[in-house]
Amino acid sequence: MSYYPLTSIPDYYGIDALLTEEHKLIRQSVRDWVESFVMPQIDQAAQNHTDIPGLMKELGKIGALGPYIPVEYGGSGLDQISYGLIMQELERGDSAVRSAASVQSSLVMFPINEFGSEEQKKKYLPHLAAGEMIGSFGLTEPNHGSDPSSMETYFKDMGDHYLLNGAKMWITNSPLCDIAVVWAKNEEGKIQGLIVERGMEGFTTPETHNKWSLRASKTGELVFNDVKVPKENLLPGVTGLKGPLSCLNSARYGISWGVIGAAIDCYCTAVQYSKERKQFGKPIGSFQLQQKKLAEFLTEITKAQLLCLQLGNLKNDHKASPAQISMAKRNNVKMAIDIARESRQILGGMGIMGEFPMMRHAANLESVITYEGTHDVHLLITGLDITGINAF
Repeated sequence: MSYYPLTSIPDYYGIDALLTEEHKLIRQSVRDWVESFVMPQIDQAAQNHTDIPGLMKELGKIGALGPYIPVEYGGSGLDQISYGLIMQELERGDSAVRSAASVQSSLVMFPINEFGSEEQKKKYLPHLAAGEMIGSFGLTEPNHGSDPSSMETYFKDMGDHYLLNGAKMWITNSPLCDIAVVWAKNEEGKIQGLIVERGMEGFTTPETHNKWSLRASKTGELVFNDVKVPKENLLPGVTGLKGPLSCLNSARYGISWGVIGAAIDCYCTAVQYSKERKQFGKPIGSFQLQQKKLAEFLTEITKAQLLCLQLGNLKNDHKASPAQISMAKRNNVKMAIDIARESRQILGGMGIMGEFPMMRHAANLESVITYEGTHDVHLLITGLDITGINAF
């Protein structure tokens, strides 16, 4: 038995009728690219702990990098539902592929577009959109993850430049990045964003090895040892945690869509397998426990689709709150990791093999359930919104 390409996605509640023809065309074009470019090499990349060669430029060619960035800066000017659908199809291929696009789009291009100067937008955004330049995002530190306000990375005003010191950890694409959007404290203790470029003396990006998750993606650190950053590289449009947290909101929104793709890949594979695998003289899909699992998978996927669609509508109207985004991220990642684990059981021993996607998705989702806000932190964000009482 071999892995089956996905020709359609479950649409149990007729959600496609609520999408525009442009939405469906974008989704199909990304799906076709995933089938032709990602699927033939993703298992080998994950098994060998190597990234996919030329991935960012290929993502740029299909318009998956900063798709909501204005056309004048190299983006496609698409809406938020289009962005979500792109993330869904990319993560159906692999979380590492969606992570690469998500970091570039939401954590690098978004802050430059929102908070950058006109010169910064023109200098960086077109190259980032084309995948000619790779970006990374520096917020999490070795000693500070869920509490970014306690960050220790800092910079000083030296007159004609800033001097940056500190370190960031668990950074997607850091070993490959050409630039990094780095959040650090100024001499007054206020958080600001700096664009640090590869080649600046004292800036290094050591790679993180021995990961069991996101193995088709490079992860590393951003280390700053008396790095001289030109003053024109400061993001002028924001001060305080609003800057990095708004980036995280955009990324979390993309994740909430993306993980639906991973869940769909596992679900469709399990359905196909259950119809063809025979035990006791009949397909295992004829047994009650297998049907129970499949029915629960479809139910949870449908709920997640509806959650994301309405969240996308709110995002388009600039009405989506951080707490609403947290709810979707938390719910949908948990949904996806549960489906990956349970669908693996439907395949029995075959579920651990690279020919099928379950173990790879399950391992990847162990990272996704932690990054951009942990599962528990998102629960407390919802609790704060309900009660008005901070439980952090």
